[in-house]
Amino acid sequence: MNKTTQIDLTRRLALASLLGLIVLGLAWEMWLAPIRPGGSLLALKVLPLCIPLAGILKNRMYTYRWLSLLVWLYFTEGVVRAWSDRAPGNYLGLIEVVLCLTLFAACALHVRVRLKNTPAPSTP
Repeated sequence: MNKTTQIDLTRRLALASLLGLIVLGLAWEMWLAPIRPGGSLLALKVLPLCIPLAGILKNRMYTYRWLSLLVWLYFTEGVVRAWSDRAPGNYLGLIEVVLCLTLFAACALHVRVRLKNTPAPSTP
């Protein structure tokens, strides 16, 4: 697999898992397992995930780097809720954990492949 294909694949995987986290967070707090009937203000937790969407779509390296750090907050929430919530919240927490791990791996691989793909600086 050439580097252009790897870059495109990791970009698509990062975008898909980021969108998955946004959709899961909204669906979880509004319909699937809300804390209060009719939805919860916890649905606002997906707002920080909407910020990197533009950077991922524009393929900005810096966005992949800081998103790989931001995702650990959602990973932590997923682990805590998978351990402490009752069904279906615990299953949704496990899905969040899987999406977070996928997003982190995609971001890390994307940065790694792009850095390997950059030409070395020329010496005079």
